[in-house]
Amino acid sequence: MLGEYRIVGRRASDIAASVELGVGSGELAPGQLLPPMRELAADLGVNPNTVAAAYRILRERGVIATDGRRGSRVRPRPASTPRESIRVDAPHGVRDVSTGNPDPALLPALGDALAAAARRNAERPGLYGQEAVVPDLARMARAAFDADGVPDGPVCVTSGSLDAIERVLAAHLKPGDAVAIEDPGWGSLLDLVPALGLRAVPVTVDDEGPLPGDVDRALRRGARALVVTDRAQNPTGGAVSASRARELRTVLAAHPHVLLIEDDHGHAIVDLPLRPLAGGTRHWALVRSTAKAYGPDLRLAVLTGDAVTLDRVRGRQRLGPGWVSRLLQYAVVDLWASGAVDPAAVARSYGERRNALVAALGERGVAAHGRSGMNVWVPVPDETGVVARLLHAGWAVAPGARFRMSASPGVRLTVSPMTPADIGPVAEALASAAGPAPERRYD
Repeated sequence: MLGEYRIVGRRASDIAASVELGVGSGELAPGQLLPPMRELAADLGVNPNTVAAAYRILRERGVIATDGRRGSRVRPRPASTPRESIRVDAPHGVRDVSTGNPDPALLPALGDALAAAARRNAERPGLYGQEAVVPDLARMARAAFDADGVPDGPVCVTSGSLDAIERVLAAHLKPGDAVAIEDPGWGSLLDLVPALGLRAVPVTVDDEGPLPGDVDRALRRGARALVVTDRAQNPTGGAVSASRARELRTVLAAHPHVLLIEDDHGHAIVDLPLRPLAGGTRHWALVRSTAKAYGPDLRLAVLTGDAVTLDRVRGRQRLGPGWVSRLLQYAVVDLWASGAVDPAAVARSYGERRNALVAALGERGVAAHGRSGMNVWVPVPDETGVVARLLHAGWAVAPGARFRMSASPGVRLTVSPMTPADIGPVAEALASAAGPAPERRYD
């Protein structure tokens, strides 16, 4: 089963170290099937529980993945290797429409907000023992949640959406648990789940969100958590519609013990209403990042959820970073209070570019998706070939492999760096590189 490589050790830590040594040296290749626990225990002359503990250590470190009766295998690549490494670097002269960054022209200037934060800090210096969340920020965030129909719950602040999602998952799940996530979906989340020792279960999405049948199957098969992007889904641009939200709430009501996490990172950059799913499960959380509307470097998101979940998140946060900088919180309060961002204008700007690109591709016989946000997803028959041909034509796009588990190939284009004059040329280049593609779901 392992070729010439021999796993050794008498203790769980030694057995785990032996496997890691084989993986590090390349003698245990990605996808390599490891011996069943009882078989390896007999070979080593140890108790099967010792091997089980070794495999658990390896799962927690992201070295192996276990898939029930199919056994344990070496992960395709280390859990710490981000999907951002699956990218195309844009050489000089090539337009980069792959990054997923917001348009800097639509981000507010931060000088006045940071100056206001400094003045507030001078009046009351930030010290140990103070509240973790600035009261004004908590009040304004809660009011915005209330306006969008998000169930009542406390508010905490994290260092971005991914930080919030990681803390919520860690608050409820243990290594080996399954998490239902969108496919295609956010590449960082696809990396985070196995890095936590969790097992990702793909759920197909379309323009209106996750497919209820897929969600139901994943939960019936044991997924203990579901992560949903409410709007501006990355990479497809999907947004949960009213009818889809009703269907998903019905599914979740049949699984009240499932942890629901909603990511509304598109808040303040989309003009579609939020359709929150929370309410049918005992534990839930909804996170909103300031990254897309106010600037990625603010590193701030607001999180709400049920009292137990938020208490666990805040308690663990106190034992780590303690809190997110109150200077940044004061700055965000000033940005919100001053109306530094006009959400309708931002949504209109992205929408005009996104809709124009989808329409231009459609005119050339290429199906594309982009209902909200700043990204357009284009299913293609040959992902690698399309990316290479587009690069040769002067356009760097994001390979779909960064966002996929079992979904069909595709490429993602970010409209943020595009001008109206770019739409025709990039659509023409993509149509030439991909050829006409039939309308399809993402599975």
